[in-house]
Amino acid sequence: MPMTVTAAPIRRLLVANRGEIARRVFRTCRDLGVETVAVFSDADADAPHVAEADHAVRLRGVRPADTYLSVEKIIAAARAAGADAVHPGYGFLSENAAFARAVPEAGLTWVGPPAGAVAAMGSKIEAKALMAEAGVPVLPGFVAGPGYSMDDLEGDLDAVFARMGGTASGWAVPLLVKASAGGGGRGMRVVRLVDDLPEAVESARREAASAFGDGTVFVEPLLEGARHIEVQLLADGHGTVWALGERECSIQRRHQKVVEETPSPAISPATRARLLDAAVTAARAIGYVGAGTVEFLVRDETVAFLEMNTRLQVEHPVTECVHGVDLVEWQLRIAEGARLPASPPEPSGHAVEVRLYAEDPARDWLPQSGVLHRFEVPGVDSRFAPVPGGRHGLRLDSGVEDGSEIGVHYDPMLAKVVSYGASRSDAVRRLAAALAGARIHGLVTNRDLLVEVLRHPAFLAGDTHTGFLEEHGLTGTGSSAGSSDGSSTGSSDEQGSADPVEPGRGRPEVVRLSALAAALAGAAANRAAATVQAGLPSGWRNVVSQPQRTAFAEAGISYRITRDGLRAEGFPDTVLVGATSSLVVLETSGVRHRFAVARYDGVTHVDSPLGSVRLTPLARLPEPVEHVLPGSLVAPMPGTVLRVDVKTGEAVGAGQVVVVLEAMKMEHRIVASAPGTVAAVNVTPGRQVEAGAVLAVIEEQA
Repeated sequence: MPMTVTAAPIRRLLVANRGEIARRVFRTCRDLGVETVAVFSDADADAPHVAEADHAVRLRGVRPADTYLSVEKIIAAARAAGADAVHPGYGFLSENAAFARAVPEAGLTWVGPPAGAVAAMGSKIEAKALMAEAGVPVLPGFVAGPGYSMDDLEGDLDAVFARMGGTASGWAVPLLVKASAGGGGRGMRVVRLVDDLPEAVESARREAASAFGDGTVFVEPLLEGARHIEVQLLADGHGTVWALGERECSIQRRHQKVVEETPSPAISPATRARLLDAAVTAARAIGYVGAGTVEFLVRDETVAFLEMNTRLQVEHPVTECVHGVDLVEWQLRIAEGARLPASPPEPSGHAVEVRLYAEDPARDWLPQSGVLHRFEVPGVDSRFAPVPGGRHGLRLDSGVEDGSEIGVHYDPMLAKVVSYGASRSDAVRRLAAALAGARIHGLVTNRDLLVEVLRHPAFLAGDTHTGFLEEHGLTGTGSSAGSSDGSSTGSSDEQGSADPVEPGRGRPEVVRLSALAAALAGAAANRAAATVQAGLPSGWRNVVSQPQRTAFAEAGISYRITRDGLRAEGFPDTVLVGATSSLVVLETSGVRHRFAVARYDGVTHVDSPLGSVRLTPLARLPEPVEHVLPGSLVAPMPGTVLRVDVKTGEAVGAGQVVVVLEAMKMEHRIVASAPGTVAAVNVTPGRQVEAGAVLAVIEEQA
């Protein structure tokens, strides 16, 4: 596309962000010949985005408020590195109007919308009022500020439900408490009972204040069964506004998107036209310039404005694939004064993106921290950019590499994996296969859950909405896909089946067969390291004695290597074809399977076409461990104690909140598992705790 630059070209760009966000912007800068500047906290000193930048400036500290959220430090870093422009990324300061003002005031080019547009959309409360005035459809709602009374609240609720065509009595329609500033699911709570609303508001206020520096929240009806649809905008400083189609973002957990696609599989042409028109109206109403997104809820033919993100979105790659544009390049060009052509490029094909997180769906999406030993996604055609030549393929935007340390201070997203195909079915099938075949070692992730979603009949039919995971029982607990470590797979009595093994992630027979492969690989490693009679099979005896045993937390394995081959308990039809320390080939009921085995300190990973299994080896002679009293409530991860809701001697009920922790930018509620009495409280607000620390002890009722 021809373009004319009317301002000074950008020479050196600082990206005020981290991880895959910074790496994504750096990729386009390399293509354009623009030098790059990274900023990094103490915790990110060895992060990939730091190594990839031409220049890097350390921001002393680890907390976001002291580093990536510090306007003064970012501006100082730009000056120190000789940058002439700043890109805010997407997250942290990207929607901070004060930052949008401070950058130009410092004599730097701002790669983003005008500060006035950021301010107009920075408060969701004010944004809704502005959109309603401009004619954009909105849901009714009200602000729940500090000190509100239940009497006032009741009146507000009656007014809201009257506009919805009903009343608040019986709470037939649930409510959503939402932070006025920020996004990403933080500061959001679903409320179904009136008695729960005050606590939900206060909890959302705390989380929003911590994440965004603004604890204001508002309350509006929750349209259950609605689709979350957003429209990508691109606007220049000369009055041209593009609406680059819609994205379906309905698959969510904790109100945060995990699967996105374009185009939506179930939006009618008439509804699409309404969405695009409303998005352009919203952009023009605030004088928007840059790459932003307008988000809507859509149920049947009802369209309701949610918010406008004045920044680039995490899911922007799907739009880039389908429209053949580089949105970051256009951000830079627009900042340099370029004009957009009169109309956007026509869309072609279908793109689907998933967000891969270090989290455990089976434990209420608990974020994970530690070393990512290996991260390999097969079949990747491009990284951080559309597939070359507009071909169909697989794109990876990742903030991590092999050996990356996943800390507790930032969001646990590892990567975005994007598939682009001629049709939706082509894109979904390739993406599911790539995820299933990925080797992700060291941490529990949501990978298996994503695979199950992509292969679910309802998803394949396009029948998605914001309650999809809950409706189909994919919220983690009890879901076979939710256990990335294969631990929730049934009792050992069920695991000796001699039936042919079929693909199925988390199936008991897959876990046991993988454990057998891990045991045989371990034996092969021992024989390879042996200094005496290394050529003999593992565990060889002239006279048959006890079988060899290998114990994992997920499965126990007992086997012998005899003159006639492998004899493994519970595997009557399994034949050992070959084994090395890293690869085992087993034949089960006439079908051969290859198992890649990788061992690390305290964990073994087994990858095969049947599924990826994470095993925890058990020591033959375990070291003594500290005894934890029954009823102890322990910290699931390192964090900061925000609140202690009980006192020693107080009676508590099952599910009652005892302690609230903050970790990885989220609040985590530690609750009593059963009724009882508080025997001890070991922490106070503000205290830092390590994973496994005993926070309180509940003496359960007999």
